[in-house]
Amino acid sequence: MEKKKIALFGGTFDPVHLGHTIVVCEAVKHIGADRAIFVPAKCSPLKANKPAASDGQRLEMIKLAIADFANFEASDYELKKERPSYTIETVKYFKGQYGSDVSIYWLMGSDVIEELARWYKIAELIDICNLSVMYRAGFPAPDFSILSGAFGRERVKKLQENVIPTPLVDMSSTEIRRRLSQGLDVSDMLPPAVAEYIKRHGLYK
Repeated sequence: MEKKKIALFGGTFDPVHLGHTIVVCEAVKHIGADRAIFVPAKCSPLKANKPAASDGQRLEMIKLAIADFANFEASDYELKKERPSYTIETVKYFKGQYGSDVSIYWLMGSDVIEELARWYKIAELIDICNLSVMYRAGFPAPDFSILSGAFGRERVKKLQENVIPTPLVDMSSTEIRRRLSQGLDVSDMLPPAVAEYIKRHGLYK
């Protein structure tokens, strides 16, 4: 029997936006995943700046954004940790939760490729899960060949096999925060419930 597939999607989500839900929907279809779990980070080990919204606010916005998706959920696993969480720790946690009969996919944007070699225990991470790079459809697929020296040919082959084409979605949390700070409209970039939450709590002004 084929293993169940769980897609994990980590990030700051400050705030979560329509681009996030759109690409995860496509990734879930591409993989054939049974479930997608959004895992907001307390603070990325590779980023100096802390999120503008609090941990609880970011988690609540994710829950609002995915409320209509039956197979989507949010996890506070990384938010409950005292320190920044490494991806390999999160993957091992979910592997422990779901057992050996589940395949774990870690979804990430193609913008992370340049820093991938700096990830904590990256070789082991490639071995124990499916690192799935999502890239914009219509653009050249990511090239991992430059990482062969660091990861080895078999790991690079595994990375290439897990590349996922997704729709072109031209939006980012950074741009949304910038627009909100200037009082500009972002209703076309956010799920309505998230836009209402941001307005109600006066976030990103």
